[in-house]
Amino acid sequence: MSTEKEYIIISDTLRGVGTEELAGYLCHAYCHEGSCEFTYNNNVYTLSAGECLIVRRGDLVSDIRESAEFRVDVIYVTPEFIEISTPQSNYGMKGSLALFNNPIMHLTEAQQKVCALDFDYIKRRWALADTHHFHRDAMINAVQCMIIDFFDFHASLYGNERQRVGERSSGMKITSQYADLMERFLRLLERGDFRQNREIAYYADKLFVTSKYLSEVCKKVSGFPANYWINRFTVLDISRQLRDKKRSFTELTDLYGFSSPSYFSRYVQKYLGASPTDFRE
Repeated sequence: MSTEKEYIIISDTLRGVGTEELAGYLCHAYCHEGSCEFTYNNNVYTLSAGECLIVRRGDLVSDIRESAEFRVDVIYVTPEFIEISTPQSNYGMKGSLALFNNPIMHLTEAQQKVCALDFDYIKRRWALADTHHFHRDAMINAVQCMIIDFFDFHASLYGNERQRVGERSSGMKITSQYADLMERFLRLLERGDFRQNREIAYYADKLFVTSKYLSEVCKKVSGFPANYWINRFTVLDISRQLRDKKRSFTELTDLYGFSSPSYFSRYVQKYLGASPTDFRE
């Protein structure tokens, strides 16, 4: 069962992740009981009791298999509402990049209680939509509390205790300027610009910086240069498209702006380690 409003959807199942109905929503889930296995970024993960899941891009999720005893709270939020609810902290970028590689956080017993309270509070607040005069402001506050706690979970589980939040292990501070540029770069990739544009110069031009500066900032913030992220998004998208056997290689060549099927084939061979035909088999 789900309750749908304009900017938040509350559900008790993960089956909506990646569907057309919820395209564009960010998924936040807390598992109370049972487990759910799914594929994310071409890797298989299992969400179990006491763990939370954060998925920024639902189209990266497939093959969702919930166990019979699976009990979960799921909150889908639009990117726009997440943006106005996110506190003024650069830690969000660090967390987002880490969750791109692994969307699951295994929580301690104390963190589980906090997470469960966050989800319950949001659900209770959401139930007041028709009676609370300042409901939207209340929801911003509730979602912000959840996000702050996610920051704290991530920093406690994966951060360096001697390292200030918002700094890389090298001691280099991630400035708000760097975080903002990285965020805007990822947004261009998330909307699919990589399908026709895989040159750093394209993104640098869109972001009003030089190619060198963009790549340097990406390296400082994420540990990888800009071309890594361009290829990462492209390869993941191609691997999903290749699984659809109804789409011809000629169609995919056009979709990704390659000059010829042979060029497309060489790209797939280089980054996926197999020809399009072999990968599909």
